[in-house]
Amino acid sequence: MSLPSLPAEPNRTVSNGVQWLAYGLVCLLAIGAEAYRWSDPVERQASLTGWLAGHHADWLPFLPLLAIAPIAAGLRASRRLQTESPLEHWLQQSAASQPRSSAAVVATILIGVFAFGISRWVGQPYADLPPAYHDEFSYLFQAESYLHGRLWFPSFSQRPELFDQMHVLNEGRFASRYFPGVGLWMAPFVDMGDPHLGQQLAQAIAAILVFRCGRELSANGVGLLAAVLFCLSPGMLLFSNLLLSHQPTLVGLLLFLWAFLKWLRCGGLRLLLLAGCGLTFAMLCRPMTAAGFALPFGILFASWWLTGRPVLHPNSTPLPFVPSLATRSLSALMLALPLCVGFAIMLFTQREITGSLLLSPYQQFTDIYTPRHRFGFNNVIIGEQHLGPKVLDNYDLWAENLTPSLAARNVLTRLTASWEWTLGIVPLALGCLVTLFTPQLGGRRWLLIWASIASLHAVHVPYWFSGIMGWHYVLETAPLWLLLFAEGTHRLNLTWNIRGAFGLRLWWRALIVVALMVNLLTVRPLWPGRLPMGFEESAFSRRLYAQFRQSIEELRNGQQAIVFVIPSPSDRHIDYITNPPTLTGPVLVARLNSRDELPAAAALFPNRTVLLYDAANKKWEHF
Repeated sequence: MSLPSLPAEPNRTVSNGVQWLAYGLVCLLAIGAEAYRWSDPVERQASLTGWLAGHHADWLPFLPLLAIAPIAAGLRASRRLQTESPLEHWLQQSAASQPRSSAAVVATILIGVFAFGISRWVGQPYADLPPAYHDEFSYLFQAESYLHGRLWFPSFSQRPELFDQMHVLNEGRFASRYFPGVGLWMAPFVDMGDPHLGQQLAQAIAAILVFRCGRELSANGVGLLAAVLFCLSPGMLLFSNLLLSHQPTLVGLLLFLWAFLKWLRCGGLRLLLLAGCGLTFAMLCRPMTAAGFALPFGILFASWWLTGRPVLHPNSTPLPFVPSLATRSLSALMLALPLCVGFAIMLFTQREITGSLLLSPYQQFTDIYTPRHRFGFNNVIIGEQHLGPKVLDNYDLWAENLTPSLAARNVLTRLTASWEWTLGIVPLALGCLVTLFTPQLGGRRWLLIWASIASLHAVHVPYWFSGIMGWHYVLETAPLWLLLFAEGTHRLNLTWNIRGAFGLRLWWRALIVVALMVNLLTVRPLWPGRLPMGFEESAFSRRLYAQFRQSIEELRNGQQAIVFVIPSPSDRHIDYITNPPTLTGPVLVARLNSRDELPAAAALFPNRTVLLYDAANKKWEHF
């Protein structure tokens, strides 16, 4: 039996004008950026003596490909107007046209296995090293607390300030400042002795959901390409090997996204309940991120609930049901019920840790220890009016005062860094511009994807820091960018397939291959691979922490020890004071301001060997 033939060309093709407009804009951007880089004497000298494409190889590797695009456009194959191969047919099917597909089930399993396997493989060389960032130690602290069945432990009664730890409250109640979702996710894997396993498993689940979202939005091919690129994204591979909140948050957000998109097509209370559960879990991990990601969906749903007007549909037609107000209210209840449970959990944990329903541990930590890091404009000016005796000056003074100009620079930094760490500026710009310029070729649900990206950026505008590696506050836009890129690829592929543009199809595949090479491989002397560079950046602090712990093991000679650390005033990002929440175990690490405090502090631990480490001078001594 023959498969369906391709529809008529005008209904599904990208016009030549749109293709060359996107190409021209990206060429101008790439040529301008590269010309600016070579016009700077410092950058030019660095390129000639180091990496030719620069430390961030955003442009030069793609310029030869951009230059040959007009030549590739002239390479033609026979015009395809007849039937498609079975694979091509499956790639163009969607969840709507093929709701029960055994091939989609197989693809789902393979994507999950691939995502988990490659994340674990690239992280294996670093698996035995300690965490890299302050935040990771706090999440471990939280997971260990939960494994003991507690939200907090009592502070050290004699001198609690000895055990002040970054991102951990120590005001009578010793507790992580962070929201409970990540600790709950990590706890079973911490108990197994492999906390990174939880992050890698979350990466696999997120990749599966990217595939399902792409299949729901457009076609199997869109979901498959977006999911594979998600698995190979340098940012995703790196962060799935850090003990941070993003991978668990992505699981919740992508579950919400898939369930909500499917509800827009099918309706059904169970889908709304599932969407609510996903959003609730994301909220328990990163509340601001969850709110920003979901805001456009919430506005759309609220409008439908209150007015009954049809919601967005992939074919621009109303949903097949016209519910009454009572039915719409039941739908709203299904979506809101998990969120209410989530808010109740948040309020309970806040009351237990801070003593107030409305004061989160996150905010209390900021108020006491880092008031200049507050959310909002003029953070430094306002924060300096609320300085207290326990402010961590070295870390607190890192904050810049947020002005409109700094906020604008941060938005640009977050945008460019998110493109770099997701796939690459040039390929993402090309694919996403095609999607943006051809809204008539896709369902209106794509508007929600664009709006979610904009909303997530917008809610983080009033914060002074651009983020870890310039982007971690908007990291959750990565799968959305990849879905948009995959949709642009899908539309172009259909166009070039119909027109027989064989050369352009090969050219686009080469563009993706070059992007993956820049991201994953170091090619001397052209560019440093983005992923190896990211791992090495985080490995620097990991090795310092490992050396610190190894020195303790050598010096304590099997005895229980208390290590007093005098932190380096010039290094705000390395802090050796990390302890289990129980403040028990063979080694405890405490903070001192000066050596003069040592005798009195050491007297509090008569049964432990006392060691002193001067971090500024990297000197050890027994006491």
